[in-house]
Amino acid sequence: MKFSRLVRIAAETVAAEQRRLPKEIREPARAVPVHCEAEPSPDVLADGFEPDILGLFAGDPHGSGPAEANPIPPQILLYIRNLWDYAEEDVEAFRDEVRLTYLHELGHYLGWSEDEIAARGLD
Repeated sequence: MKFSRLVRIAAETVAAEQRRLPKEIREPARAVPVHCEAEPSPDVLADGFEPDILGLFAGDPHGSGPAEANPIPPQILLYIRNLWDYAEEDVEAFRDEVRLTYLHELGHYLGWSEDEIAARGLD
């Protein structure tokens, strides 16, 4: 499937999920940009992430204020080719994995720990 089509599916999936979020996190969720990239950049890999990473939250968590050591604005990155491979090129599995990956990274943006994310079934 063409990359542009996968990006459209991912964007539609994220938008649909944002509409379903509880009211108290809907606005912060809509405020953080979600970027679809083909795969992790060399900089991400140099930071120690595996090449098959599905998504990443970069920047400071919501409500924490900017840190001098982290000049990157908050953003969620979805790695479309990795998600497509992980879903074994099945569109419904891809949608499910985009949804779960988005929610997982949104949890990081909201400041939730890995344990809190897992407790919500987003790991």
